[in-house]
Amino acid sequence: MAGWAFLDYECPLWQAGQVVAGLDEAGRGAWAGPVVAAAVILPPEPDRLHRELAGVRDSKRLSPRRREALYERILEVARVGVGEIGPHIIDRVGIVPATLQAMEAALKALPITPDTLLIDYIPRPLGNWPQQRLVRGEQASLSIAAASIVAKVYRDELMVRLEQQYPGYGFARHKGYGTSQHRQALETLGPSPVHRLSWAPLRQPRLF
Repeated sequence: MAGWAFLDYECPLWQAGQVVAGLDEAGRGAWAGPVVAAAVILPPEPDRLHRELAGVRDSKRLSPRRREALYERILEVARVGVGEIGPHIIDRVGIVPATLQAMEAALKALPITPDTLLIDYIPRPLGNWPQQRLVRGEQASLSIAAASIVAKVYRDELMVRLEQQYPGYGFARHKGYGTSQHRQALETLGPSPVHRLSWAPLRQPRLF
């Protein structure tokens, strides 16, 4: 099973005795809501993972129902940590530093400390951790793909709750991303407390 492409990065590290965490984020490009990061430590058991997590892949390639089912399966199999950074910090420090903060928070939420990180590509290194930042990492690494599902499902559920708190924006449907419905709601209602006011679409005077 070491030849399963989805574990080509993990297997050599596991064979060297390393604890490996995969990291990915959700919400980096949204107009509203937090950026959420997930860290996932899979057990070094390729046969089990191939059997139990065979459907795990890039979260964007899965239907919401399939993502949610796989999310529950990942929680049963793996150790998981989640971190989130809200829009006010995003506005203050920028999205890349905020994403790195969310990833650090996700790592702190893990029950054990990893030795090495596999990260879906982000322009800056994550602290001083030993790490590999992989372009399209959620398509190359099972750990990152699992993290992408956890981050996406966690954030989607959070945005559904924000729709109840701030009705009218359609957060439950578009999850804070820039859709025509979202733009129309902003033109009617103006930004909510969970919008990212530093984002270019929200800096337009007609939205205030």
